[in-house]
Amino acid sequence: QCAARIPEAGALLDLLKKCPEHQEKGDFPVVVFEGLDATGKTTVTQSVKDTLNGFLLRSPPACISHWRAIFDDEPAPIKRAFYAAGNYILASEIAKASTQAPVIVDRYWHSTAAYTIATEIKGNVQDLPPAHDEVYQWPEDLLKPDLVL
Repeated sequence: QCAARIPEAGALLDLLKKCPEHQEKGDFPVVVFEGLDATGKTTVTQSVKDTLNGFLLRSPPACISHWRAIFDDEPAPIKRAFYAAGNYILASEIAKASTQAPVIVDRYWHSTAAYTIATEIKGNVQDLPPAHDEVYQWPEDLLKPDLVL
């Protein structure tokens, strides 16, 4: 619905439609690095990628990262939809790359979930969703990594 106002939303959905519905990981390991901004994730992921002679992928994926500033200026639900779509596009890239070499990922679903929770509680820790809330559950249709650090 927002494609008329945000043309990039239509292009994002077109990319998402090209992703296989069920991504399957290849035989090589997939390792995700999560953390706060400016904590060394880029340095560590590059080093691990070089050491393992693998692929380095980032969230949001390169094919949509140039739209990040556009969606970051939108209301929270639209911004969350952008990053959620990015996770599925990234999963497709992970599935393909993991058939050829180890895959190192700089942020993934965990960052999206943390952002969603943070924006919903508006800074009040007592407003966190209960421990069993679905916001903490890995989406069943999203490719899982082998290890998250």
